[in-house]
Amino acid sequence: MDFTVAIPTYNGELTLPLVLERLQKQVNAENIAWEVIVIDNNSNDSTSQVVKEFAANWHSHVPLKYFFEQKQGIAYARWRAIQEAQGEFVGFLDDDNLAAPDWVYKSYIFGREHRQVGAYGGEIQGFFQAPLPDDFEPAKTFLAIRKYADTATLFEVDKLRLPPGAGLVVRKQAWLESVPSRVAHTQRGCDDYEISINMHLAGWEIWYNPQMQIQHLIPAWRMQKSYLVSIARIYGLCTCQIRLTTVKANWQKAVLLVKIFLGGLKRVISHLLKYRHQVITNLGFACEMSFFLGQLLSPLYYLKLRIFNNNTLSK
Repeated sequence: MDFTVAIPTYNGELTLPLVLERLQKQVNAENIAWEVIVIDNNSNDSTSQVVKEFAANWHSHVPLKYFFEQKQGIAYARWRAIQEAQGEFVGFLDDDNLAAPDWVYKSYIFGREHRQVGAYGGEIQGFFQAPLPDDFEPAKTFLAIRKYADTATLFEVDKLRLPPGAGLVVRKQAWLESVPSRVAHTQRGCDDYEISINMHLAGWEIWYNPQMQIQHLIPAWRMQKSYLVSIARIYGLCTCQIRLTTVKANWQKAVLLVKIFLGGLKRVISHLLKYRHQVITNLGFACEMSFFLGQLLSPLYYLKLRIFNNNTLSK
């Protein structure tokens, strides 16, 4: 098998049909041996029935498979996908990611042409189901809507410029060689970036390919200020955990903890002095402030999670 499309989903009965419909209409993939697998991450809706109905009318030359993963969490779902995938490359689509008609073809060809690539992502466009709120532009990055470059280019991993999990394609060999098999309790949002960082540390390249395009389905509730500010803070809280994966010595980790805290404090103060009351009234500035506050608190969250994991292992 050349390529596996893996769709981790939790209660995705409403959006999963849209994802599968796009995959049914893929072009230029006739000479590629590929499959689609759905990883049901402990859903309590009709996700399994949705897959069953699609399978009844699915292309005979492209297998559609269903797997149930009881352990809750995207990391568990992705690991299950890697275990079940038969493809040389595994392309992850969330249950609200709509692939362009040539996404499978473009993704597979890019991997074959770049022998050292371990993980790669593409352009993510917004598919908005409601009018955009005012001052939305700075906030869209927290919804994984982004265009990194006009041409294929290496991500700057050392600067934490990394592909999100939406539309991420990995070489299965690279994953098995570099991504830890033991899933730890991590801060939400960290899993995406840890995949690429682990591969980078193992010597694999991390690329951006703008020819791979998907649309991220954004319902109205995800454009509300309360949600966007919350998700921005979550990304900020990931800062410490992600950066610490790049160092090994305990003294280096201690120094990095202090640097992250002081850097977060500097950004919070600078943002307040620059925009003052607009950090509350302006959507974009409010999201940025929430992100900086998350960075400031990220060392404390890291220590909290480390204590939790140690206590869990000791039981």
